[in-house]
Amino acid sequence: MTEQEFLEHHKLVRNPFVDEDAQTDTVFRDFCIAGTFHPSWSKVVGDSKQPATAIVFGAKGSGKTAMRLQLINQIAKHNTDHAQQKVFLVCYDDFNAYLGPFQEHLPRRSRGNPDRVLGALRLWDHMDAILSEAVTQLVDRILQPQHAATASTAIGGINTSPLEVDRLDRGQRRDLMLLTSIYDHSKTSNVQDRFASLQRKLRFRSIATWYPLVFGVLASILAASILFYLVRSETLSLLTTLYWVPVALIASWGWYWLRWFARHRLASKVRKSVRVLDRETSQLRPMLLAFSPKEIEEQPVPTAQRSDDRYALLEKLQLILRTLGYPGLIVIIDRVDEPDLVNGQAERMKQLVWPLMDNKLLKHENFGIKMLLPSELQPYADRETREFHERARLDKQNVVASFDWTGEALYDLLAARMKACAIPGTNPSPKSFFGSDVSETRLIGALQSLKTPRNAFRYLYQLIAEHCKRFRSEAPNFEISSELFESSLALYQSEDRRKS
Repeated sequence: MTEQEFLEHHKLVRNPFVDEDAQTDTVFRDFCIAGTFHPSWSKVVGDSKQPATAIVFGAKGSGKTAMRLQLINQIAKHNTDHAQQKVFLVCYDDFNAYLGPFQEHLPRRSRGNPDRVLGALRLWDHMDAILSEAVTQLVDRILQPQHAATASTAIGGINTSPLEVDRLDRGQRRDLMLLTSIYDHSKTSNVQDRFASLQRKLRFRSIATWYPLVFGVLASILAASILFYLVRSETLSLLTTLYWVPVALIASWGWYWLRWFARHRLASKVRKSVRVLDRETSQLRPMLLAFSPKEIEEQPVPTAQRSDDRYALLEKLQLILRTLGYPGLIVIIDRVDEPDLVNGQAERMKQLVWPLMDNKLLKHENFGIKMLLPSELQPYADRETREFHERARLDKQNVVASFDWTGEALYDLLAARMKACAIPGTNPSPKSFFGSDVSETRLIGALQSLKTPRNAFRYLYQLIAEHCKRFRSEAPNFEISSELFESSLALYQSEDRRKS
């Protein structure tokens, strides 16, 4: 008997349990993303009008990726319904892109040791990475609105509407240009070219930046004319004139070179301080030269390894976004077990994530972080010191300490997926797969023991396949027996324990 014959008998047009990864699960994406949620959903999503932090500890296969996609979908819906109270979404999950440059900034003796590298991470490093993700996305949307909209549509239509940059005042344009010079990290275009394009788009020009150059040219012409006249009139000898040439050059170009060296020094400090980006001094210096002294003095440029400058820059970014119609900013953190330096090890995951556990950041105004963390980190949080808990204030965050599913919740999830795959007008349920000797209560108990959607999908897929192998198409049997149900469950659980 084929699997398709079994499914057709139960009014299903396709197998609801084939996909195990929400990222590629078409049933989830097309039918369940907006209506089938984990019981803790409301605590995690909160109110999009007032972004808040939520921290989830979940086992592999429990649905963290699905929740990330549902968060993206929910924010897209919110942005459609609230044109003036939209939320700007940042997905901070590609840690390799930042850990690579960070590793290169460390002393040579530390680079080859993943524990030392991760142990050197600080809060401001994560803030730099978050600012970089947000600023790059914002610049993409301003410079390439169609390309940015296409890329955003792939993750749920977030941040796709046109941006009215004409709303920005002169100070906000300066702030956006400053943020771009430091944090833009496009992988497709040259940073300096993007900066110049944004400068034209925002019509951000400062005549004062030309003063030293113009003064140098005019002073050089004047000095050359005077020296030429003195030599021609024989007031000065040619030899004496040669002594005056360096003096004239210093007087003419001193202002220009003082400004150049000041920006070079500032660029060098920024390069050393922003450790998660591979920004060269030679790239940054020309961009900083585009600002007049008045426009860059007393600005919170990140020239030291501290968080104060980053908070100030984050607030500047939020003010820009608020003017553009995005008063809320949400950061989704996921896949912390995947970076090359972490390699799935719980202790290294802790070193990566723990610097973010700071109440000042987690409770920042109109800002929320949704952390989707592996369950292996939850015991570490319980064993932490009093100092950690005073700094993180996990009691103030929306913490889901155990992202578990009850048997009833898994049963409803399976039923929703079966309905999505069913012939229109029919309403099959998981119980319909089994004979009368498998009660609904027993089925729910079995699902409870499986704990996660991935385990439930995998088990039911294997169970259906094994049942179909036992019967011929000429003599089909469309009810799974209690004996096969129990033996397959015991075998699956023993294999799962062995793998873990």
